[in-house]
Amino acid sequence: RIRGLGSLPPVGVIDIVGLDAAGELYGEPADWEAVDEGPIPRVLILTESGKEGAAPGVGDRVLCDISALTEPAGGYSHQARIIRRLERERRRLLGIFERAERGGGTIRPIDRKQMKDWRVDVGQEGEALDGELVRFDIAKLGRHQLPGARIVERLGNPNSQKQISLIAVHAHGIPDVFPARVEDEVKALPPLDRAGREDLTGTPLITIDPVDARDHDDAVWAAPDADPNNPGGYIVLVAIADVAGYVRPGTSLDREAERRGNSVYFPDRVVPMLPERISTDLCSLREGELRPCLAVRMVFGADGVKRRHAFTRALMRSAAKLSYQQAQAAIDGTPDDKTGPLLEPILKPLWAAYACVGKARDKRGPLDLDLPERRIEVGPDGQVARVTVPERLAAHRLIEEFMIQANVAAAETLESKHTPLVYRVHDQPSKEKLAALRTFLQTLDVALPKQSVLLPEQFNAVLAKTRGIEIADLVSEVVLRSQSQAEYNPENYGHFGLNLRRYAHFTSPIRRYADLIVHRALIRALKLGKDGLTDDGISRLPDVAQAISDTERRAMSAERETTDRLIAAHLCEKIGATFQARISGVTKSGLFVRLKETGADGFIAISTLSAEYFTYDENQRALIGERSRETYRLGDKVEVKLVEAVPTAGALRFEMLSDGSKGTRGPVPSPGKRQVRRFTGRRK
Repeated sequence: RIRGLGSLPPVGVIDIVGLDAAGELYGEPADWEAVDEGPIPRVLILTESGKEGAAPGVGDRVLCDISALTEPAGGYSHQARIIRRLERERRRLLGIFERAERGGGTIRPIDRKQMKDWRVDVGQEGEALDGELVRFDIAKLGRHQLPGARIVERLGNPNSQKQISLIAVHAHGIPDVFPARVEDEVKALPPLDRAGREDLTGTPLITIDPVDARDHDDAVWAAPDADPNNPGGYIVLVAIADVAGYVRPGTSLDREAERRGNSVYFPDRVVPMLPERISTDLCSLREGELRPCLAVRMVFGADGVKRRHAFTRALMRSAAKLSYQQAQAAIDGTPDDKTGPLLEPILKPLWAAYACVGKARDKRGPLDLDLPERRIEVGPDGQVARVTVPERLAAHRLIEEFMIQANVAAAETLESKHTPLVYRVHDQPSKEKLAALRTFLQTLDVALPKQSVLLPEQFNAVLAKTRGIEIADLVSEVVLRSQSQAEYNPENYGHFGLNLRRYAHFTSPIRRYADLIVHRALIRALKLGKDGLTDDGISRLPDVAQAISDTERRAMSAERETTDRLIAAHLCEKIGATFQARISGVTKSGLFVRLKETGADGFIAISTLSAEYFTYDENQRALIGERSRETYRLGDKVEVKLVEAVPTAGALRFEMLSDGSKGTRGPVPSPGKRQVRRFTGRRK
């Protein structure tokens, strides 16, 4: 059927984008960017009362029956009845295409959870070359045919390290191109209205960030409190980029930011939540440039307890952009030309205020997990140059603590004003996870209290007791695995890990949509402007909180998978090399090991361990030789040889070179629990 310019098909996908003055939902065609046929049609959404399921709302994507209005009115050219809601994003299917001689071929999925290869019929391969990474769909290509794959996009050489982060972007359906209408909105942004803003340009706020940071959304300043009623106290000012001044509710820019939920950080690229003009220019607190901010002034007593705080919408000018390493070096006695003049008036008061606030933090006792974090450094050629574990500095902890205090202040203010918000919540560990942790700790002769409700300080006691042993990092990781996952929620049930009754994310609105919501809530509650949280925004908080929790998990998964793939690519040329490692997991099918040098994870199949049968002892987290009682336990230091690296799957396979320890602390598992494996001829 041929349709006219600006018309829509009878059935199509619509993004619900807002409410009109009469309270009616309206939307836009989801694929108009691809059609590019002039102005975007505005579609009135017809809702049916009494229909089962949650009512549709702004931000939903829906499949609709669409009809053109014979007499367009109110700006609407079409109306639509909803057939069903659609998922916001689908995980896309990626694989390696293996072309057959006569056309067509097969696709080998790169996702380790997808074990099935897919047939590609002749004519469905597009122009894909043999060995290329492709995105594909699954469909029945004929009435009586089994499902097959249809290639929809070529993504290039899968073995190129430059492609690896793109694999995660495509696999997880992460939006990485801003629609033209969003870019047009950014170009047309009006100059910021400076009226009603407090002037903080005379306060020497500074930013302290990673060396390679491109956006700067937080700045800090501190000084001793001159109030005679607060001897030994400090004033701390935290200023945050005023993203709400540019990203207004209901705009295409706002909807795109909500859809992304957060920025995603890979070693070689960033997929930002906001377009670059906003994230690295208009809202970035760049040194020496006038910028809008939302700031909180906090007053702490000599005991580190916050006495009061106040928020303001202001203008600021960053006095300096420092890296963590620069600031720390200055405090440690080796300032450079830039930090030297800042040491006495700015840096030392910040560190003194941090020491003061630290008293209350130590008394509060948040969960004290200090796990090393791998950092992949990519060279100019796009290849992995090295994998390091950066030192954790006091400068990192200082910024982290001041951000936590600002986040708490935001939650407290909004609660006091009875303004709905999205909390950052973290539930207590489940009974099942606590039971598994106790079992593991028993193998180290470390006891965890048996009550069902524990406090962070009880986990900290375990961490302190094991801090001096060789497997301290492993213990920290197992404790971390026992914790619940943090999320966003309009209902507050506290933050267990930080040991806080109320907590919200306020300090990173350039890269997290949750923080932008909190900014808008503060603007509404404190009457700081007309761009605050709307009534519609409040009604949608449960759905938005769930959506941004999902996008956060998506980002974490994509970042982790990319790290695994990059390290596997980095180690491809080291097949046959030996490495020092530690057993990081024990299962019925084999051992997981973590390399000391890079932190890379890999697997050793139980069938390759030795010339005897091994059994799995769940209580001891060990594999035990049936005849020799040779034992491989969680946490053991071992030497391993790399035998296979698969970069597209992020998979490493090793062979064990070390003998296990002799004997076990407990009885050999019963024969009924034995996991029998074939003899493979390995040394013995």
